Amino acid sequence: MESKNQKRQKRHRRIRAKVHGTVLRPRLSVFRSNRFISAQLIDDERAVTLASASSVSLKGSSAEKAKTVGAAIAKKAQEKKIGAAVFDRGGYLYAGAIKALADGAREGGLRF
Repeated sequence: MESKNQKRQKRHRRIRAKVHGTVLRPRLSVFRSNRFISAQLIDDERAVTLASASSVSLKGSSAEKAKTVGAAIAKKAQEKKIGAAVFDRGGYLYAGAIKALADGAREGGLRF
């Protein structure tokens, strides 16, 4: 029997088969642990992380922290003149903290 994490990793592999980041439109990859959430902008062609943000130093509910991380990653993207990205939810359901992070990034000016 597969664990919850193994099932998530299987879903993530299916998503990654279709989602690919470039310099002009990097992949916004999300990782959620029990306590924190983090996001990275990744150029898959060069295998380079362009920007990252995490909720490690933040306080509040998981949705509030996720929205702040989304806004932070959008701000870093603006500084690097990145206006659009492809969203990689990492095998997680698009709800709760993942949705809050996406909304925060959109409000910060990132399109996907």
